[in-house]
Amino acid sequence: MNAPQEKWLKVRAASLETFDAMARHTFASSYPEIPHTLRHGFGDHPLLDLEALAELAEALPETSVEYNRGDLPIGVDGKPGSNGLSIAETIVEIARSNSWAVLKNIEQNPAYNELLLNLLDEIRPEIEAKTGAMLTPQGFIFISSPNAVTPYHFDPEHNILLQIRGSKVMTQFPAGDTRFAPDETHESYHSGGPRELHWSDDLMEGALRFAIGPGEAVYVPVMAPHFVQNGPQSSISLSITWRSEWSYAESDARGLNHLLRQRGFSPAPPGRWPASNRAKAYAFRALRKLGLT
Repeated sequence: MNAPQEKWLKVRAASLETFDAMARHTFASSYPEIPHTLRHGFGDHPLLDLEALAELAEALPETSVEYNRGDLPIGVDGKPGSNGLSIAETIVEIARSNSWAVLKNIEQNPAYNELLLNLLDEIRPEIEAKTGAMLTPQGFIFISSPNAVTPYHFDPEHNILLQIRGSKVMTQFPAGDTRFAPDETHESYHSGGPRELHWSDDLMEGALRFAIGPGEAVYVPVMAPHFVQNGPQSSISLSITWRSEWSYAESDARGLNHLLRQRGFSPAPPGRWPASNRAKAYAFRALRKLGLT
């Protein structure tokens, strides 16, 4: 048993409810399409101190660790370059390393998987009442230097970002609105392209800003474009995510549209929830099964 697991076992019995009745009501009334903030009772946790995170980072596969300089613009072209440090150095020295790091798919570690599932189980009834079975639970931990920027991008998961230490401002934009992410960009992403998006300052006209600190969280709808500006102190955030059949159908409908556009068509975009997008999704899945994608 490694050190993070031992720490987790010591605090399991004393763990408290993270999302109280008011937070769950707020979430239920807004999920899955309306971004909103929530209160949480997670607080400091032994699995999320810098020493434990450095150990986790070194134990995860290389593909599950991403880090770079923190002083980035809102818009970037492709993945930013390295900060010149090891991941352990980056995390332990995060207050001074001018860096941004993410540990992906923390559910690969048994202790962190249990942590993730315990948190998601608290809101499982609210999730499944709207979008059906909660699929593919995944967790991501973000460690950021003061004033670090996470550039403009989107993600395919339903996502709640819990702020643990420090503060940040997440700026979101309406999901599915082609002003902020063109259909062709969605289709490219779902066909293996990057998640980073083209940025222009005039996009700020449609911005929704969510400032969060310890004990606060923000919900991000599927494929809602956003960027993040860290506050004046180093930050630790925990992102708990899941997929739904609706989110997978949206992805597969985009995949079919990519094929149609390559053949000269101008396909209509998939609908936002509660549109099912099943016809296009099933067609794409059939083509994929036949190896025609």
